[in-house]
Amino acid sequence: MNHNLLLQFETHFRATPDKTLIDTPEGRRYSYGEVLATSQRLAGVLQSLDVQPGDRVAVQVDKSPEAIMLYLACLQAGAVYLPLNTGYTGAEIEYFLGDAAPQLYVCPTEWEADAKRFYQEGLVVHVESLGTTGDGSLMERAAVAEPMTDIAYLEASDLAAILYTSGTTGRSKGAMLSHANLASNSRALAEAWRFTANDHLLHALPIFHTHGLFVACNIVLTVGASMTFLPKLDVEQLLDLMPRATVLMGVPTFYTRLLQSPRLDRDAVASMRLFVSGSAPLMAETHDQFRERTGHVILERYGMTETNMNTSNPYEGERRPGTVGFPLPGSEVRITDRESGAELPRGETGLVEVRGDNVFQGYWQMPEKTRSEFRDDGFFITGDLGLIDDDGYLHIVGRDKDLVISGGYNVYPKEVEQLIDELPGVSESAVFGVKHPDLGEGVTAVIVARESETAPDEASVQAALSNRLARYKQPKRIFTIEALPRNVMGKVQKNELRNIYADLYAVKEADETAV
Repeated sequence: MNHNLLLQFETHFRATPDKTLIDTPEGRRYSYGEVLATSQRLAGVLQSLDVQPGDRVAVQVDKSPEAIMLYLACLQAGAVYLPLNTGYTGAEIEYFLGDAAPQLYVCPTEWEADAKRFYQEGLVVHVESLGTTGDGSLMERAAVAEPMTDIAYLEASDLAAILYTSGTTGRSKGAMLSHANLASNSRALAEAWRFTANDHLLHALPIFHTHGLFVACNIVLTVGASMTFLPKLDVEQLLDLMPRATVLMGVPTFYTRLLQSPRLDRDAVASMRLFVSGSAPLMAETHDQFRERTGHVILERYGMTETNMNTSNPYEGERRPGTVGFPLPGSEVRITDRESGAELPRGETGLVEVRGDNVFQGYWQMPEKTRSEFRDDGFFITGDLGLIDDDGYLHIVGRDKDLVISGGYNVYPKEVEQLIDELPGVSESAVFGVKHPDLGEGVTAVIVARESETAPDEASVQAALSNRLARYKQPKRIFTIEALPRNVMGKVQKNELRNIYADLYAVKEADETAV
């Protein structure tokens, strides 16, 4: 049996070729048949570049329908799709290319000349470009390519994608997601959220991580629905488009900004049936205000790069603020003691562990790390702290490794701290998240000066980081303090820092460029 994920989508390409799959606010329209034809030509391009099943294809491009067609082409050819944040700097990309050793790196058209150096340095075999309007060298090749009509025969455990997720050690880890992982999760979500071919999704998320690609797009493709691609969050544009849509998926920032618009009311959302929020905690205040303004209760769910989605508040039934609901079909969740690993009773806080067909295959080229993150019975240790209440709802109450989630993006403090600590005059630093009214958490840093030296000021540190880190990772505020707070064991007390700066962003204006 062929377990290629593309087979889960192919029925709709064949059955409804004239139906719109993707459109854009500018009026571009792509039918299922057109997407299939272009993706098959792109798969032909991959064959011409000697991309074999299992080879990695690294894709760092701006959001476009053609990027989704390239994703489908990779599935068809059996290649491993490796999406990369467009905000990553050259130094960050060098690491990913060196670690994943892709056969092909696809970059924006304006980067192509500079990106050739990755080929010259031996980090990648081929470099091609892809623009946002169907331009770029990849599409030029596709225009004359022989379409690939066969679908690569794959096992359930064969890799469909690798998504990099940083850790507290500072070294990014490639989470290996199989065709079965992605197929099972999109089916479970479609069932849980009652998706059908009649749905139309407003898609304003980026497509280089789980939420925008493997949740949003895969569900649409699984049920034969349609979607409008917005390049980024634009509240007024969202409101303009809602009368022809049924579903919106977003991060909490989407909903805080929608609430800032006087246009948001029950009439504006009359055609909508579902609003989904994830990637960061949704404040209960936002939850309540949205219900009062629109009559809709936002559905929160819980997932991560390594597992896709694990739990969801119910489609029918109480969507309880501050919780992420129940395990999805095919998934299991338990809470365990952080020291012993023993399962805890309801109401007690411990480590969140998950098991199911959605859980990844492990970390790319890191077998020891993979083994350390799994229990002997197959449960994956998420690193999140949570509890299951008496009614069975999962509550995420903290993160075991001080992960910061800002605007829906994961920021790992150690990666930022290492760069700050390299700066002249800096002895040490601590990076942490502080509650932010728009972004969920604002990345914040404190630094300690070297003895008898002067630490760099806030502007200098931000300038030094600007070309070394993606913007969402850069601290919004930086302070100099005499010493980092530590416990008797010498561990930095980030909870104390979070408490000290708890009100830092209370009166700050929303950062309009963060998402």
